[in-house]
Amino acid sequence: MAKVNLRKFYPSGEDCTLEIPDEIIEVLQEAARLERNYIGRVCYHKAYYSLDAHDGALERYAPFLPMSPEEIYERKAAMEQLYAALNALTDKQRRRVYARYILGFSQKEIAKIEGVSDRVVGIAIQRGLKNMELFFRRCIILGPFFW
Repeated sequence: MAKVNLRKFYPSGEDCTLEIPDEIIEVLQEAARLERNYIGRVCYHKAYYSLDAHDGALERYAPFLPMSPEEIYERKAAMEQLYAALNALTDKQRRRVYARYILGFSQKEIAKIEGVSDRVVGIAIQRGLKNMELFFRRCIILGPFFW
């Protein structure tokens, strides 16, 4: 047993000296070492902000940089072109390509929902993608006002 000032481990503002068993002293010293190591890692990686703080807003927006006006316009034009290409497909192709690539369903899930074989869905998706490719090629040749 040794006498320890707990202010070293718990900065409450007052000195408090107690006799503590050696096992507890080792645990307290290990916790202090882990805390120093953590602070060192934070400083080394310049990670001064906790992503768990507040309502998680920082965590949602931290990996994203604000887009420039040119990037916003390009994204909007690309989305318009994508939806124009989707609208150029047949109803089945449009529905299946949209479900597969925008909603993230697998071919088997789409086939189960529609009550057809997954081979039929795969063929429709392939044909739809081919038709979209042809649409985009026509847009490049004829200009953006074609669609």
